[in-house]
Amino acid sequence: MNKNDYTEFEKTIKYEFKDKEKLKLAFTHSSYANEHKKNKSECNERLEFLGDSVLSLVVSEYIYNNFPQMPEGELTKFRASLVCEGTLAELSRTINLGENLLLGKGEEGTGGRTRDSILADAFEAVIGAVFLDGGIDEAKSYIMRIMMPEIDIMKKSFRTLDCKTSLQEFIQKTSKSAVLYSIIAEKGPDHDKLFVSEVSHDGKVLGIGEGKSKKEAEQNAAYNALIALHKKK
Repeated sequence: MNKNDYTEFEKTIKYEFKDKEKLKLAFTHSSYANEHKKNKSECNERLEFLGDSVLSLVVSEYIYNNFPQMPEGELTKFRASLVCEGTLAELSRTINLGENLLLGKGEEGTGGRTRDSILADAFEAVIGAVFLDGGIDEAKSYIMRIMMPEIDIMKKSFRTLDCKTSLQEFIQKTSKSAVLYSIIAEKGPDHDKLFVSEVSHDGKVLGIGEGKSKKEAEQNAAYNALIALHKKK
């Protein structure tokens, strides 16, 4: 990786590191460190640990201040939806984080650059690096700048945030079979895509929903399934 690579990434995230080595460390996967016989501390795992805590704090503060009537249990679910592996991996893709990772040959050869777990961990590692380089205010600004589009989606669909859990609990009263979700269609151009999700149980379709993200589509499918099931009672 050369200096230009750092510059392009910094332009993308709108933050310039004073210490470029912190950013390089955030990009360094353990497989690369092992392959190059580096110490365990010379990969992004410690930064990931730090970034996870900073992310949780910033997101918790935001939803606490912006949802004053929301009880503790719902705050926890909202935060979990925002900081889950899938969400962080998708956010990593929007800033082309995967392209900058330093991976070992084995991890590279098995698709590690696009793997959700690796991208999510690196996303948290970059947060840790920003925190160490610029302090909590810079880290907070960075997190909110990157995550606001996802937060806006969650806010718009908050009425259905917990419908998947509610549907699971409803089904489990009479059955131990899993509730399954699948994306059955994608509509529109890449910049304005609409996903269509189907939720089924024991081979029977319970509901279909649409959304701007796969997660929102699944929640809306669960919401529609709950409505249909309650009508039958």
